[in-house]
Amino acid sequence: MIRTLTLENFRNYERADLCFDPAVNLIVGENAQGKTNLLEAAAALSTIKLFRTAQKKEGLRFGCDHGLIRGSFDTEGMEVELELRLHRDRAMELYKNGIRLRRQGEARGLLRTVLFCPDDLFLVRAGAAARRKFLDAALCQLRPQYASALAEYERVLAHKLRILKDGEEKPAMLDLLDDFTLRLCRLGALIIRYRAYYIRKLAGRAQTLHAEAAPHETLECVYHTVSSVSDPYASPAVIEAQLQSHAMNHRAAEIAAKSCLSGPHKDDLILNLGGVSAASFASQGQARTAALALKLAERELFFDEDNVYPVLLLDDVLSELDRSRQDFVLNHLGQGQVIITCCEEETAARFHAGTVFHVEKGRVSN
Repeated sequence: MIRTLTLENFRNYERADLCFDPAVNLIVGENAQGKTNLLEAAAALSTIKLFRTAQKKEGLRFGCDHGLIRGSFDTEGMEVELELRLHRDRAMELYKNGIRLRRQGEARGLLRTVLFCPDDLFLVRAGAAARRKFLDAALCQLRPQYASALAEYERVLAHKLRILKDGEEKPAMLDLLDDFTLRLCRLGALIIRYRAYYIRKLAGRAQTLHAEAAPHETLECVYHTVSSVSDPYASPAVIEAQLQSHAMNHRAAEIAAKSCLSGPHKDDLILNLGGVSAASFASQGQARTAALALKLAERELFFDEDNVYPVLLLDDVLSELDRSRQDFVLNHLGQGQVIITCCEEETAARFHAGTVFHVEKGRVSN
């Protein structure tokens, strides 16, 4: 549960101080006033990322060289203050209870959040990258080891891609290729195994929730990974060996293509409705219902982990939904802390908010 949130020179805020209700909090305002910026800051306390940009310095207010996001929240029976200091010319600094942290991984997941924004309503039709991001956002909070493995995998993958792209002009670089491939296989085995177990749990919860909203349809979630992996639930050593075999068999093809052709960076979460591809055949309403089920299932899996609901962040989602799907979401907001942005006063009136914030031109008032 987030108790307080303070912003300085973040996005369009020179300064903002918010005290949140432990139940429902409503952020009301017209478009482009800064509502989503508040949710982005709240989510950053959990993921240590800005969900709208990969460059944290882009979160700085225009013309400013420094800014911060500071939040206090309860975790495992203790109150924690976490501060993210953003800089134009150097890396972000992290402070926990006033003490600087050496690694971002020490802060990631202390606060757990589930973010649901309008883009997520198109999760079904989006490319595989969007669904991998959906899986990674949850797993990085639930499993710090996964977050570390994923970060290292992405770093090694970037090096391997550079070798493949420059190998023709600098053949000596190809001498390093196999070393990077083997490191990717070791890390990839961990990533695949984590994803497989998480998707199995997610699929069961999502199917149950989907049946509640659309009782005449069945949602199926299928993990698609490297074809040589016969059992993604096997031990990391077994999966690693299968990845190595596949990679070495495709070594010449990768050099020719100047690209890394397989690995968990190509994974996908295949969604089927009634046995057919949801991406290809689902109506707009069916796709949105499936996306809602996935997000709410994610929230329940967080609760299963430690018997505490994550903070649910809803960014103007209800305005994108018809009345029945709005009701479906509202019926699942009874537990835990919720922070919701909303434009329409009519929609806002449907919430029993403990605290209502009004936002206008980067200024917050109660």
